[in-house]
Amino acid sequence: MTVRHRNDPPPRSAAGVGDFTDFYQAHFQRIAVQLYAYLGDHAEAQDLAQEAFCRALERWSQVSTYDDPSAFVRRVAWNLATSRLRRIGTARRHVARQRAEHVPGPGPDRVALIRALATLPANQRRAIVLFHLAQLSSAEIAEQVGVAEGTVRSWLSRGRTALAGYFSETGSEAPRA
Repeated sequence: MTVRHRNDPPPRSAAGVGDFTDFYQAHFQRIAVQLYAYLGDHAEAQDLAQEAFCRALERWSQVSTYDDPSAFVRRVAWNLATSRLRRIGTARRHVARQRAEHVPGPGPDRVALIRALATLPANQRRAIVLFHLAQLSSAEIAEQVGVAEGTVRSWLSRGRTALAGYFSETGSEAPRA
């Protein structure tokens, strides 16, 4: 004996499912073509027609008693398509209201600093960036990287020396941090 819960849909008989399959095969293509003409997107039209048929299947015991069950599916499909077009329109209007933000490119100091940092070994570069730009202490850097604090101080010292040499060779002024 099968126990049904109050919210469970009524059991479908094999004949009811077969009726729906015949109904689906007879009407799917026609509804999908109508939606394609409306939307201009074949895949979206098929998806929405499929969704409309799924909703009809959920209520097939009731929908199958209608004089024209395809009218129910067609109305659901058209409502889904109209909702989709509204969402697209809303999104387009939102995008149209957005103002382009013009951000100036990096200045010469920033370009020079990035080039100079690129010449350093990875450990020295990381120590310089974390100390001067992220404003971490040498102890915090050591903990984050997993090395002794003296190693971080050594990387900072060597990195600063290399940067000073880079800027004196190129004749550029070292950028201010």
